[in-house]
Amino acid sequence: MNSNLFDSFQLGSNNLDNRVVMAPMTRLRADGTIPTQLMAEYYAQRATAGLIITECTMISPLSQGYMNVPGIYNEEQIQGWKLVTNAVHAQGGKIFLQIWHSGRVAHSALLNGEKPVAPSAIAATGQLHTPIGKVEIETPHALETSEISEIIAQFRQATVNAKQAGFDGVELHGAFGYLIDQFLQDGSNQRQDKYGGSIENRARFLLEVVEAVTQVWRGDCIGIKLSPSNTFYGMVDSDPQATFSYVIKALNNFNLAYIHLMEANEVDLKTRQVIDPVLPIFRPLYQGNIITNGGYNKETGNSAIASGNAELVSYGRPYLANPDLVKRFVANAPLNEPDPRTFYGRGDTENAKVGYTDYSFL
Repeated sequence: MNSNLFDSFQLGSNNLDNRVVMAPMTRLRADGTIPTQLMAEYYAQRATAGLIITECTMISPLSQGYMNVPGIYNEEQIQGWKLVTNAVHAQGGKIFLQIWHSGRVAHSALLNGEKPVAPSAIAATGQLHTPIGKVEIETPHALETSEISEIIAQFRQATVNAKQAGFDGVELHGAFGYLIDQFLQDGSNQRQDKYGGSIENRARFLLEVVEAVTQVWRGDCIGIKLSPSNTFYGMVDSDPQATFSYVIKALNNFNLAYIHLMEANEVDLKTRQVIDPVLPIFRPLYQGNIITNGGYNKETGNSAIASGNAELVSYGRPYLANPDLVKRFVANAPLNEPDPRTFYGRGDTENAKVGYTDYSFL
């Protein structure tokens, strides 16, 4: 019999009640960089997902790309995240922390006057909200070879801290034009050392980060998110199929919990020719679990699982507005519509709960 979204699933050492995953979403509701009780309420509301993956979370003060994103590099942040993990576990849920370095997608106004860092001194395209207003993204400082090992150590320590905060695992953010992705793709990486040039060299940073975090926690508690068709922030690669094929094959060596593969979105498809669809190209290369993400509904999610192309399906926007998404899918009930004004932070409202924890349940 074909599997579907509502079947339980053994994800490494984590037993999931279903195959519906709450995708990581940048909600910008932290108190500075500290997770809050309100965030604990938000995630606990959605704990009937088979797995929750949190919003992107900074591994160091220099990894900040946005205001009011949480961190996992100091004790106060660890204690804040404990509120979240305790609340989710009290509801019987499972939760992974997404750990993140923004790299060149940053600005000195977010970094106490320091320049953003990246594989090469090539600016990302776009603007960011900062304490001094909306600004163009700056040209980053190209990391010295010696500085790269420090960042790998920060990913490692973030994993130690995530474990201490009570998470069930971590997801490395290797997608959407942030630091790991910047090393991987040749539009943003024009280095001449062992981290640049060939695909093997450009993939080195990603694989060294994976190796570092799997020394802290078993591989089956680690996932990684990849976006082979992403064009955000000016990302481009001369041969994305070859680049991502190399990486995905190499990841077979780590016995990870999963790879989280992003399909192209509307912006990517309008920007230029990209890999579409992603899943059938890379599924044959990977022996482990795949979470797929890309505008799925209940029917298309079930189809992705039944086809064998993915073991789990992650949902973003539907989870913003439907804390009880699994229940609505089971009942074939209508979904709440999300309010785009409050996707990132509180929009033009005074109350942080609006568009965050105030969506209705069935």
